[in-house]
Amino acid sequence: MNSSTTQAFWPRLNRWLDRPRSLQAVILWLSLYLVLTTNWPLWNELARIGGAPSTYMPTVIAMSLLTLCGSVAILSFTAWSRWLKPLWFLVVVLAAVVQHYMLAYRVVMDPTMIANALQTDPNEARDLMSWRMAFNVLVVALPAGWALWRVRIAPQRIFSKLWRNVALLLLAVVVALVTVVSMNRQLAPLMRNNVHLRYMMNPIASLYSTGSVFIKPMFKHSGKLIPITAGTALGASYASQARPPLFVVVVGETARADHFALNGYARDTTPELAKRGVLSYREVRSCGTNTLASVPCMFSPLGKQGYESRKDDYETLVDVLQAAGLAVFWLDNQAGCKGVCERIPNASAFANLDPATKKALCDGDECLDDVMLKGLDERIAALPAERRAKGIVLVMHQMGSHGPAYYKRSAPELKRFTPECKTNALAECGHAELMNVYDNSIAQTDHFLGLTIDWLKAQSKQYDPALLYVSDHGESLGEYGLFLHGVPYSFAPDAQKHVPMVTWFSEGMTERRKLSKSCMEAGLDAPLTHDNLYHTVLGVMDVTTPTYKPALDALASCRGKG
Repeated sequence: MNSSTTQAFWPRLNRWLDRPRSLQAVILWLSLYLVLTTNWPLWNELARIGGAPSTYMPTVIAMSLLTLCGSVAILSFTAWSRWLKPLWFLVVVLAAVVQHYMLAYRVVMDPTMIANALQTDPNEARDLMSWRMAFNVLVVALPAGWALWRVRIAPQRIFSKLWRNVALLLLAVVVALVTVVSMNRQLAPLMRNNVHLRYMMNPIASLYSTGSVFIKPMFKHSGKLIPITAGTALGASYASQARPPLFVVVVGETARADHFALNGYARDTTPELAKRGVLSYREVRSCGTNTLASVPCMFSPLGKQGYESRKDDYETLVDVLQAAGLAVFWLDNQAGCKGVCERIPNASAFANLDPATKKALCDGDECLDDVMLKGLDERIAALPAERRAKGIVLVMHQMGSHGPAYYKRSAPELKRFTPECKTNALAECGHAELMNVYDNSIAQTDHFLGLTIDWLKAQSKQYDPALLYVSDHGESLGEYGLFLHGVPYSFAPDAQKHVPMVTWFSEGMTERRKLSKSCMEAGLDAPLTHDNLYHTVLGVMDVTTPTYKPALDALASCRGKG
């Protein structure tokens, strides 16, 4: 565009903005703007799937029309209030933010991702912020904001506005239907084989998914809590116990099984666990691809399929353990227990830390997992004595390898793999730097688990200790252009579902439960899932309850052989 053309453009634009425009014209203009400026992830994905331009251009046109029609419908629904301009500007900002994250981390805005985002605490949100994000959002939002502020909307009487908006909405529906019917041969197989595309239509997908998160539970769940603890009791091993059991269940965060040296990874990321004679299960799959989905599911008696189709909420593993008379405690170094620990004693690892510990282990309100071992003896001693005398189950919820700020997840002395990626804009880092920083976070988890086992060994005079560690989900590190996690489970890569699981049993616990080490070693390649956690923990703790299923207890066949 030469200087004379530029000089002519701005006066022409100003005249267009100064002249009163119908509400429906502004809706069409803004919808077209959203389609053209906030859907680059969709276009890129269609190009990747389609191959040659002659193959994917018809689907690009069809998806553009569908996205345009959806945007028109959304804006028509909101075109009633005197606050419509600020509301529409917020829609533009939302679309710009969503586009940034889809481009930066290759995520899609399905209901699970939105629900996970709504659970994000301020510390996690801060890790996701960057100057690049601010720039990308402003590039899209500022022109639209300026235009919305300048444009004059011609006043319309209520009935005129009503029929015009309805007519525009119906037109959008008709155009969408014609597009779907005429392009069905191309669209049907495309959408069936690439379900994630429907969640890349911006801003329709994010608005739909947000609505789904808030509205669907009103119809799906009754809000009742179904008790499952009736008939729960301690097993025969408690009648003559010399020492009560002490079982630590560590819920890991964002750890990949294929980055554990225990599982054959080329780098020595788990030297501390290797020294302590742990058992590592190599074929474990998660219940979900994000914390909000996985943590409640893995503690549920229903299993993945039952949990996802439930109409009511149910008590969980920790409720059953507490009902059996055991001392149960949840210690959290994450953004909460997602409702699992609401009915048992629980605490944040960050709460009541002394200044020296905060300085050594914390960055703001985020701490390395070693912080959970500080003051742990006092936390245990504060549990009811009559329950401690029967046995203790301690759940520790890690910060682990939570991204994208992986560089914050390891202490300086444990950064063995360098150079590291030192930004949360992962696409800006080389692959080697990304692998280094992630592997350092796994080494930090290895260090923490080693210290936890050492702490358990120190309790052996009073208790029969044991540990089980399993991550909530995995992580994408650039494979297939994906980063982080949260991709819908049905088409998520295995890297987001294949998780590490490690066990350690003291001599006291091994003898108590008559565990055969050779039997357990023979089962390290058995296919397991989060569905097994509920029943395995009950089996180790010898808690009898109607919901216990021996077939899902990963160690059932190895007890009574020691």
